[in-house]
Amino acid sequence: MQAIEYASPKSVDEVVALLQKKGDMARVLSGGTDLLVALREGRRRAEVVVDVKRLPETTELSFDPQQGLTLGAAVPCYRMYDNKTVAAAYPGLMDSAHLIGGVQIQGRASFGGNLCNASPAADSIPALIAHSAICQIAGPNGRRSVPVEEFCVAPGRTQLQPGEFLVSMSIPAPKAGFGAAYLRFIPRNEMDIAVVGAGASVQLDESRTKFVSARIALGAVAPTPLYVADAGAALAGQPVNAESIATAAKIAQDAAKPITDMRGTAEYRKHMAGVLTRRALEKAIERAKAS
Repeated sequence: MQAIEYASPKSVDEVVALLQKKGDMARVLSGGTDLLVALREGRRRAEVVVDVKRLPETTELSFDPQQGLTLGAAVPCYRMYDNKTVAAAYPGLMDSAHLIGGVQIQGRASFGGNLCNASPAADSIPALIAHSAICQIAGPNGRRSVPVEEFCVAPGRTQLQPGEFLVSMSIPAPKAGFGAAYLRFIPRNEMDIAVVGAGASVQLDESRTKFVSARIALGAVAPTPLYVADAGAALAGQPVNAESIATAAKIAQDAAKPITDMRGTAEYRKHMAGVLTRRALEKAIERAKAS
């Protein structure tokens, strides 16, 4: 068992300084449900764990009907769905928040930690992509913003440079006629890793009969969570009907590049990518019509 120092800085600058000092041997603790297990099993090494759960910016959960949602990287899932205002405004994000582990895990796990873990099968990331989330990053050179669909660059790897960490995510306020949903398929009813996940959002026109825009993202079917821009673009200006939805689902299915593993064959997962995209779009449309 390796000896690990624990640090609980009180400011963003202190976090950055620690990360610069320790380099690759410093690990940021946002939720800890993945990191602590990896350290215990020896899959990751660290000289210091930097706990960011006491920073005002990483624990901020605030919603403004015009500005949207600020979601701190260390905000645990339960705070999201326990906040009635946030839960009502972003049911598509709540779909993911309720699926990350069980209730006990959701007391610690955060969307920020889930994102930084960069698993291709992460439940939060397709939903964040569907909601056009922007990552707010702090580092030695100041602050920068990155669209969430560009944040993960490989399994377990992110855009973060030495000394940088994820502070929060900014998510646009939903407009009238907006709806989003996230669905996943797992082989059992117990807690498990997604075989396929699909996040979708739609913006409908005033009559709720035509798509203005849409965003579709898939999980567990590529080396990183997959933003399928072409699938959303295919819906823009089209009528809200089964044919339009089927076209977008087929584009998403074709974009999926899964592998065969113990959770399913590549062929089956590719098929399910289309099925879940269609169902996620249908749920998003249902919510958009009710908004």
